Order: sequence, then C-alpha cells, then structure tokens
Amino acid sequence: MQRVFHISKRLLRGIAWSLLGIGLFVGVYFLMAWSLSRLETQHRIEQHNEAITLYIKTNGVHTDVVVPVNTIYKNWADDMGYANTRGADSSFGWLGMGWGDKGFYLETPTWADLKVSTAFKAAFALSTTAIHATYYQHIETNEDCRPLQVSPRQYQLLVQYIEKGLQHTSDGRVIPIPTEAVYGEHDAFYEAYGAYSMFHTCNTWTNNALKACEQKAAWWTPFDWGIFYHYPKIL
Repeated sequence: MQRVFHISKRLLRGIAWSLLGIGLFVGVYFLMAWSLSRLETQHRIEQHNEAITLYIKTNGVHTDVVVPVNTIYKNWADDMGYANTRGADSSFGWLGMGWGDKGFYLETPTWADLKVSTAFKAAFALSTTAIHATYYQHIETNEDCRPLQVSPRQYQLLVQYIEKGLQHTSDGRVIPIPTEAVYGEHDAFYEAYGAYSMFHTCNTWTNNALKACEQKAAWWTPFDWGIFYHYPKIL
C-alpha cells in the first residue's frame, strides 16, 4: 500500500511538472509572438506611376495576399486557371493566395471538423503543405482587408516568392490538388513546398511575402494581428 502511495505521489509530481512546463512554453510562445510582431522590418517605398495595388486579407485567423489576376508582369490565370474552380468564371479580376498545412486545409472545412491528429501534425510540421487560391470579382478595403502599393520591381519580387513556394511539374506547370474540399465556387488548392508548424504558420508565410517585396512586416509572427499591426485601419 505504501509503495502504491509513493508511485502515486511520483506520478502526480510528474504530471504537475509536465503541466507547468507546457504552461511556461505557451506563455513564452505568446510573449515572443507579441513582442517580435511589434518590431518592424526595414521596408522601401518606391514611388512609381505604374504602382500596383495589392491587399492583405484575413478571415480572422488566416491571411492571404491578394493580387490582380493579370498584369504585364504576370497572368496568374495561366498557372491557376479559372477552370480549376467550380465556378470557372473568368470575369473575376483578383486572386487571393495563402499557404498552409494541406491536411488542415482539406480535412477541416469548419472548426467543428478539426481532429486532434490533424492539429498535432500541423503544429509539429508532420504534414505536407498547399497554397489555397481564391478568385474575387471585387475587393473592398475594410477592417479585414488592407491595401498597399508596390512598384513593378517589388511586385516581381512577390511573384518570385509565391512561385518559389509552388510545386511544378517537369514542364513547369503548377500542380492542382484534386479535391472536393474547396470552400466555394471560386477557389482551388495547389501543391506547395515547405513545412507548416507553430513557428511557421500561414501568417508567417504572408508576413514573409511582405518582406520579400520590401513592404512593412513584423520580424516574426504566427498570427494575423502581427501583420495587421503594421497596417492600421484606414479611417
């Protein structure tokens, strides 16, 4: 009986230390996310009479970079064709792109569908990734969608960043993911490079996209608010 009591005490002590360790880790994680997201990286403003308007858009958790579908520098419809979406509507002139965990994208259409196994794999870089591309007919500036302007040179840097994250076939085509798990009539998924984790999230990818094209960005952020902190609401 006494031996069982000692084992129980050891077990409880181990559980207590484990919970304390998890609590400390979570606390440090959020502290670092808050503090590093407040630090702004160097950016460059280039005045240009052919400036291109982009947007950063959030659904409250996940961020996308929204670009014009067709410019003289890039026609995204050549890669991510309208025909890859259910609607196949070529009148849509804007394309939002976001990167993320493939399992999370395809297996979690709503938060109610979230599985512990999916969340675990996503948190610890145990799954593959995808780029989610959504066509829009109109884009409006609001609390969840902020505009920014870049020069043609900076836009081409952004194009290079996104293209580098997409997987391509031997003949240079992006790879659509055959799935019914789309979110609407005008979106599709594409195979991507990289590993998603709690340290490199969809919002980290968007933040790095802004860095790549020399725009305002956080030093590091896993959350959308870390990006939007540097793009205050336009009154």
